[in-house]
Amino acid sequence: MSILFGTAGTSQSFAEQGYKNSVQVPEYTAKMGLDAFEYQCGRGVRIKEELASKIRAQAAVHGIYFSLHAPYYISMSSLEEEKRLNSVDYILQSAAAIRALGGQRVIFHSGSCGKQSREAALEKALDTMHRIVAAVDEAGFSDIVLCPETMGKVGQLGTLDEVLALCGVDKRITPCIDFGHLNARDQGSIKTKADYAAILDRMGEVLGDERASKFHVHFSKIEYTTGGEKQHLTFADTVYGPDFEPLLELCYERGLSPVIICESAGTQAEDAATMKRYYQSLGK
Repeated sequence: MSILFGTAGTSQSFAEQGYKNSVQVPEYTAKMGLDAFEYQCGRGVRIKEELASKIRAQAAVHGIYFSLHAPYYISMSSLEEEKRLNSVDYILQSAAAIRALGGQRVIFHSGSCGKQSREAALEKALDTMHRIVAAVDEAGFSDIVLCPETMGKVGQLGTLDEVLALCGVDKRITPCIDFGHLNARDQGSIKTKADYAAILDRMGEVLGDERASKFHVHFSKIEYTTGGEKQHLTFADTVYGPDFEPLLELCYERGLSPVIICESAGTQAEDAATMKRYYQSLGK
């Protein structure tokens, strides 16, 4: 798989161009010059088999790679045992949905630390991760790629090393590196090519396999406060960052092939296309 560019959900231009329903998403995505789409199930997995089949057929026609974002209320580190273990079921629902859509990757948030130490929260999340792997195997979803995401708020579980620790549970677990989140939680820490290189190097060091080159990416500029992420912005922002160019230069130079999903606020397709054009220009 070569590097792919796509969006989380649709831009405002989807409706402005006259598109009306999810079955048209692959056509719209291809029209915008993109290769990938992340189906959003943040508020619950509600997609019906019939709709998923129609979308899958259109994705095949237009060559669009689908991934899926699992419900936001997953909490692998919750102090409430029932809530924590319910996360397993939400991942199973998400796995069934992405298979129906013809994709493989399920992206999810790990949870928050709450009234416990980061170490205790991570310990609970690791236990939940083991349970998830066993459950997806038992349910026949061993081909599904599980992608825990780096998070943008300081109180959330989801530093780079915490996500890489979750990836250590099983070889199928591939990190979703949200560079906007990492930049926001560390108060604008990603400024240079070297800053990006340090993240990529750490992935390679810990994972030691192809997951370090075929990882999942979320990218957007994000406003932040002392607590981390506040809101997603567009590429028109010149204050918060991070800039995408150094990341793409490293991907090109190192021969990396991530799936890059843009999460700009309302202009994600346009901004993803900007990223793709820049990446293509590196080879000229």
